[in-house]
This record gives sequence, structure tokens and C-alpha cells, in this order.
Amino acid sequence: MNQQDYILSIDHGTQSVRAILFDLQGNIAVRSRVPIQPYYSTEPGWAEQDPEYFWKSLAQACCQLWQKTDIPKEAVRGVTLTTQRATVINVDASGKPLRPAMVWLDQRVTKGIKPIGGLWGGLFKLGRLEKDIARLQSETEVNWIKVNQPEIWQETYKYLLLSGYLSYRLTGNFLDSTGNQVGYIPFSVKKMDWAGPRHWSWQAFPVERQQLPELLPPGALLGQVTPEAAEETGIPVGLPVIAAASDKACELVGNGALEPHIACLSFGTNATLNTMQPKYLEVIPPLPPYPAAIPGAYNPEIAVNRGFWMVSWFKKEFAHYEQQIAAEKGIEAEELFDELVNQVPAGSMGLVLQPYWMPSFKAQGPEAKGAIIGFGEIHTRAHLYRAILEGLAYALLEGKEKTEKRSHIPITEVRVSGGGASSQAALQITADVFGLPVYRAHTYETSALGAAIVAAVGLHLYPDFKTAVKAMSRLEAVYTPDSQRHEIYSQLYKRVYLEMYSRLQPLYSDIQKITGYP
Repeated sequence: MNQQDYILSIDHGTQSVRAILFDLQGNIAVRSRVPIQPYYSTEPGWAEQDPEYFWKSLAQACCQLWQKTDIPKEAVRGVTLTTQRATVINVDASGKPLRPAMVWLDQRVTKGIKPIGGLWGGLFKLGRLEKDIARLQSETEVNWIKVNQPEIWQETYKYLLLSGYLSYRLTGNFLDSTGNQVGYIPFSVKKMDWAGPRHWSWQAFPVERQQLPELLPPGALLGQVTPEAAEETGIPVGLPVIAAASDKACELVGNGALEPHIACLSFGTNATLNTMQPKYLEVIPPLPPYPAAIPGAYNPEIAVNRGFWMVSWFKKEFAHYEQQIAAEKGIEAEELFDELVNQVPAGSMGLVLQPYWMPSFKAQGPEAKGAIIGFGEIHTRAHLYRAILEGLAYALLEGKEKTEKRSHIPITEVRVSGGGASSQAALQITADVFGLPVYRAHTYETSALGAAIVAAVGLHLYPDFKTAVKAMSRLEAVYTPDSQRHEIYSQLYKRVYLEMYSRLQPLYSDIQKITGYP
């Protein structure tokens, strides 16, 4: 193992693409970031993007990377990729996209889908799961395409996640990692392979087996960079492309969260709580956990959809002053938001927010909506911003309690990553709400770091994951809870927050009936 070896890790997220060279101690040698438009919408609730735009953004990030460094390309031992989850792309036999990618934020539904029949249908009826399965079917992208664009589906040679599409663009192979299989596809997390031929998921997600890519475990070789990909990206021809996993799965590895008593919070577009479990565990039955970035492990997850997207929403709607000051100082407006938080005491003087801006199938019904209660004449936008951070922390705390109840393993430590982890105020609020120490890794780029760690093991630069994590990941900062603030949060959480959804649900249903939204 040469100390001058590097791994190129590409993190294709929802709002940006990052190309990063890591050394074998987990340090960032050079980094390039290209902001991307997450999606465009031609209809309410739709979220689509041109697949070629995704690829061109990746290529741009890589080309910028080489321009920023004099590290010789021959020092790069391999390349790996981690991506946003559940974005799907239809391609023909030549690999050409047939329609825009349906981004994971897409909320369209398909009505009139034939219910699952046979033995499975009877079992679902017996278990009172008919409505849940019908909802899954209605939200499945492939059902929408087959009903509304049958000519597209007839031409579809491969039905790929974004990870599989970008891997194809890099290698020319229709291969993907088991660690990326997140979405409405017939994948068996227990088997870490496509579901058996008689499984109900082939009826719910009616794609043909031959339309799906072959799967390999994280750390496996997906192929080598093709001359065409090398010309567009500047990545050396023939460089090994190593399978990693989805962004959330890689974040756990990048945070060193390899034990089930450690919760990994992701403060990203989606706010999530994940743990690494050695055994298959459904936190909210019957929904499965996600595949981990470590072969044979599982990541049960609680998600707050559009979690830290709410910071962007606040910035757009209420932070014009901060945007002006930030522009004058040449910094990001979010860097000034901690000043807003610190103007307000714990509990936001009774302002409590429920962050269901986009309902999660795992936690709420389709009628769920966001709510803010407790307004008075004393409240300002500073109170609102702090209430956003507190509401997200409450939702994640609820996820922690559900995970502990199902796993029978107390969570004693919290590690945080994602863009929101750059906010010291958000980290301190999380520690105070959870009543636990909150740790931040030495880099915010924990997803890309996790992918690099997986690649280092796959390239045999380290013998196993524990060794690689110990060498490449370390904790840099800790935020300890304040007992007085924790007591305030505990009371608000138990007596107010946990009561909000059940009490407001009938009103949400009426809103949906009256307005038709969402």
C-alpha cells in the first residue's frame, strides 16, 4: 500500500455532484462540486430530469477536479460512485434514455391499477394490507409508464436506477451494486438479489427480470472506465470502477457507524436516521430495511422527506436579508442562519413544527401535511427557523425510539452528516433533543468517504471494513446535551409533538377531500 495512492469518489446527490480524491487516510486531497437543478416539473407533483444532464454534470465535476490538482492520474487506484436513491431511467438496447428520469421526489400516482391476485392477494386481504399494497402500486413509476406511455415501456431494454445508468456510462456494462437497490423494484433485501419469480413484488412492480441489471455486492468490480467515458470525464482509461452503495448507506460507513447502538443521522434533502444491523430488521413492518454498504448487513431507516430541504425553503421564502448580506460577504446565506437560531430560546417559545412537508410511506398516511402550532405575536422568523430545526430533531427522535423498540438495542451515540451538519446550532439542538452526545466526522463528505472506504476494501488496499474505517474515518467534534434544554424538549416532545399527528389527521383528511391536494 503506497501512501501516495488515491481513490476517486463521485457523489451524485440531489442538489450537486461532487468529485473527490481521497488519500488512504480519508483526507480530501482535492474536491470539485457542480450544483445541479434537482428536477423540473411540467405537472404538479412531477419531478423529472434529463439523464444526459446527470451524466454531463458528473463529467463536468471530474474535469474541474483534474484542473484543480497536480496529483498524477496514475496515483488514482480506482473510482467509485454513490448516488441519490430511487431515481429511475428507461434506456433502449444502445443505452440511450427513452424518456426523462423520474426523480425520487416525484409524487405522481396511477389510478385503477389491478389489485394483486392469487395467494398473495388473499394474504394481503387477511393481513389487512390491501390499502398499503394498493398505495405502493399507485406510486410505482413503472406502473405509471406502462399505463401512460406504453410505447416507451415496449422499447425499454433496461430499467435502471441512477446508479446503474451512471455505472453503465462509465463502464459500458449493465451492472449495479446490491447496495443501491432502493425504490419500487422487485428486490429482495433478505436475499440481496432480485426477488424470486413467484414473489408478489413482480406484480406490484411489473418489470421483467431481463430488463434489470445484474447485481454485484459492494466492493466488487463493475468494470473499467471506457475510452468514451475517459474522454468526457478525464478519468484514465481502464481505471477499475468499484461498486459502492447509495448515499445514505455510504454515510454510515463514512461516519464509522458500524454497530447497531450508533445512530447515523443524515441532514440532507431527506433527513434520515439509520443504523447498521447485522440481521434483517423491519422497523416499521412489513417494510424492509435498506441494503447496507457492507455486504450482508442491513440499514433500517426512518426518513423525514424533504427534511433539510426545509432550510432551502426558509431561505427562499424568509431569508432575503441574509441572502443580501451573504452576497456582500461572498459566503453562503446558511452560514448566517445560526445567528437566527441563537436569538431564540429552546422550545421556540411554544412554536412547534411537524415536518411532514412531504409524507413518508413509512410513517404517515398520504393525507399528512406539515403543521406549525403555537403562534403568538411574539414570534418572528427566527422562532420559525429554530422551530424547523427542532421539529426535524423531534421526528428523528421518534425514529430512534421506533428503532430501539424493534431492535431491542438502546441507541447510545449519535453521529451526524449531510449538508445540515455544517450548522453548529442544528447539531446542538439535536444533542439537546436526544439527550445524547452528537458527533461529527472529520469531513462533511461522509457519503463520498464511505464509498471510498468500500472501494479501498474492494481494491485490497485494506483487508476488511473495520480496518479501513479505523484508518480513514475519525470523529472531529462532539456536542453534548444541556440538561435544562433537554428537559424542555422532552416535555414538548412527549406532550405536544407526539400528539399532533393523531389529533390533526382528521383535518388533514378533510383538507385532501376538499382541495384534492396532494
